Amino acid sequence: MKTNYADRKYVIYIIFMIIGIVFSLRLFYLQVIDDKYKLDADNNVLRYVIEYPTRGMVYDRYGKLLVYNEAAYDLMIIPRQVKNIDTLEFCSLIGISIESFIDKINKAKAYSYYKPTVFTSQYSSQSYARMQESLYRFPGFYVQKRTLRYYPEKIAAHLLGYVGEVNNKVTEENHYYRSGDYIGISGLEKSYEDDLRGKKGLRVVMVDVHNREKGSFRNGTYDSTAIAGKSLTTTIDAQLQAYGDKLMQNKTGSIVAIEPSTGEILALITTPSYDPNLLVGRDRSYNYQKLAQDTLKPLFNRALMASYPPGSTFKLVNALIVQQEGILNENSRISCSFTVGSKSVKCHPHPSPANIIQSVQYSCNPFYCQVFTRIINKYPTTEKGYNVWKEHINSFGFGVKLESDLANVLKGFVPAAEYYDRYHGKGRWKASSVYSLGIGQGEMGVTPLQMANYVAILANRGFYYSPHIVKAINGEANTHFNTKNHTTVEPKYFDLVIEGMYQVVEAGTGRGGKIPGIPFCGKTGTAENPHGKDHSIYIAFAPKDNPKIAIAVYVENAGFGATWAVPIASLMIEKYINGEITRPAIEKRMFEGNLISLK
Repeated sequence: MKTNYADRKYVIYIIFMIIGIVFSLRLFYLQVIDDKYKLDADNNVLRYVIEYPTRGMVYDRYGKLLVYNEAAYDLMIIPRQVKNIDTLEFCSLIGISIESFIDKINKAKAYSYYKPTVFTSQYSSQSYARMQESLYRFPGFYVQKRTLRYYPEKIAAHLLGYVGEVNNKVTEENHYYRSGDYIGISGLEKSYEDDLRGKKGLRVVMVDVHNREKGSFRNGTYDSTAIAGKSLTTTIDAQLQAYGDKLMQNKTGSIVAIEPSTGEILALITTPSYDPNLLVGRDRSYNYQKLAQDTLKPLFNRALMASYPPGSTFKLVNALIVQQEGILNENSRISCSFTVGSKSVKCHPHPSPANIIQSVQYSCNPFYCQVFTRIINKYPTTEKGYNVWKEHINSFGFGVKLESDLANVLKGFVPAAEYYDRYHGKGRWKASSVYSLGIGQGEMGVTPLQMANYVAILANRGFYYSPHIVKAINGEANTHFNTKNHTTVEPKYFDLVIEGMYQVVEAGTGRGGKIPGIPFCGKTGTAENPHGKDHSIYIAFAPKDNPKIAIAVYVENAGFGATWAVPIASLMIEKYINGEITRPAIEKRMFEGNLISLK
């Protein structure tokens, strides 16, 4: 007889089937989909160690080592594995305070509980050896080998740049980097980061319960080898760079020297400067803050970023433009007189009327005020004439950013016509309103790098190669800067200007810088400075024929160009071409000159 409970067995079957299905699904999820427990197990016995490549070394143009690497060690943390440690003993071991420990461990947890990150960094070999003996008692911590930069010559800090830790923005935008990695922050280290950094490797190792490595996981099947960074051969002459540093000590300003035939930068000095080793190692943050607070601004790269008036050196480009525009030629003469309203432009005694060569030799101010106004007034409107003039100026690298491998190159300032429209009203200003541009004053702003490039153009008679700092990468020539950049002025118009520059050195304002046996060309400048004493300026190239060096020197608040900039530039030229100095008295005066204490 069938009872009322006969069908209940089916209900029990269904219940067991449902339970079985639930357990099966859960098991499938845990074993196939969710890898949390696998990761937990792996993380307890495996350690993923990043193998950092050695950063590429840096040499000067003659193979002298400028930057190499020294071993250093970072203390890493995996927050989830940090358990039951004696915090006081640990802080004593690594040399930090309890407050710092709490702050660092909170930051590490915020980054990831599971991923390793840098806890403290850049320990020396000696500190690492002392730490290693006790570290096994602090689970979750281990040491990772790194390298730090070292600069044996202590020169060219701004040019070489420095390396620092990546920030969150970098790690979010570029997945190559992770928290604690280093990256080039400035200078050559920044420009050539991809070449210098190399490629990271990975080593998977087994660790025991005491946090000690027990060998490779599966015989290194999952390991990859780090690839060292590429070495760079720079264009810098280390000896010339060091000599320039010494000449500019206790002065504020810049020297930039370029090889005209290639655009290779031979020296780039900006002062005040600092020992590049200060921005390496555990004291880097402290030293950086100290340098940043220095009122002399040693971190500021004046060679690339300072904006100065070009002063009288700017007359040369106007002498070229006025010929290109067909307004003056070798037979033209202009009187030493220029008046706007009740104001007359001053000059110093010299033959008048003067031709182009004499106007350069004697640096005649009225001559170039007239030249500028004649260029503008050649055209039907001031705006049209000004734009033509500005186009010529831009072709010399002024008011535009030079293509270069230097980081943080600025373009200076050459006002557009609209700039004057805003001040005077559209159509309400004339060439006579802005005549001071003809003598390198007014609103003009140029960098020392632009000025050195300008001299290279004069030396080359109308073209330049972009100024650059790297000559070869891993021994292969850097061909990125082999393109000739031509100005809007034809080569035939350079002869008169170059002869004028030669006369500046032979019998003009630059004669104090004559070098026995080296005929060369130069132009002095004294730039008005609304914030204090005028800046001393000199540009030159040498020798006159087949030039090997083009140089621009700025010495801030030093007065006439002939007083400081001329002797410094001529000593640099003699040092580069002859390798020795024949004028020790001038050299001694430059070495001992202290203009900073006079401010």
